[in-house]
Amino acid sequence: MTKLDYNTAELVAIMSARFLEDGKIVFGGAGMPLISCILAQKLHAPTLTILFEGGAIGPQVQIGKLPPGTNEQRAARRANMLLSITDILLLQQRGYVDYGFLGGAQIDQYGNLNSSFIGDADNPKVRLPGTGGANDIASLASKILVAMHHEKKRFVEKVDFITTPGYLQGGTSRKDAGLLAGGIYKVITHLGIFGFEKESKRMCLETLHPGATIEEIKERTGFEIIIPDKIEYTKAPTEKELTVLRELDPDKRYTTPKEE
Repeated sequence: MTKLDYNTAELVAIMSARFLEDGKIVFGGAGMPLISCILAQKLHAPTLTILFEGGAIGPQVQIGKLPPGTNEQRAARRANMLLSITDILLLQQRGYVDYGFLGGAQIDQYGNLNSSFIGDADNPKVRLPGTGGANDIASLASKILVAMHHEKKRFVEKVDFITTPGYLQGGTSRKDAGLLAGGIYKVITHLGIFGFEKESKRMCLETLHPGATIEEIKERTGFEIIIPDKIEYTKAPTEKELTVLRELDPDKRYTTPKEE
């Protein structure tokens, strides 16, 4: 815990929520993206429209009663409309979604995500949930946000499987593959906020979170990350942000840190 009494999961949730603007449309994945979308709606973006894979458009999730996933009935409370999964993904194809918001087990220097398996495809060490709608989201939404805990086993040189496309092999390879829209916009971890260099599409540090160090980022990243000459710092979570987040998730279902 820090001097301001927030943990790493709370930090990531708040930093992620800050990117979601009022009046925009976000397709939120399960886990951290779910709570960050709802937090943004309750804090500073009351007209943020949330889409969930289960088909809900514009739900108003009840404070203190977070759904366990995006396909559960509580994720559709007071929704404007309920569609099929096919139709909800079709909205992205038509260009209606401003932000896609995802997580993953692995990410590489070009923002490719793996949520399929760890290890060899024929004999994996770990089987993961798979794509769900993540491939569609990352292929079609205008900007992709990724929230992850920063660990070396997650930030790898090359993902074991590309479940969700980032910038593929970097450079123009994403567009060359026919993915003309979007791309990974920001990666938010408990250490900092990361973007991607314009030409190479390699991951680069944008702002360092309170209490984090450059040395810690390097130690926890399995590839050479671009570090700017001048380090910018992220504004710490406010008392209001923490209060609303804790009211949303009193049981810490989404805000229990993976590692301190």
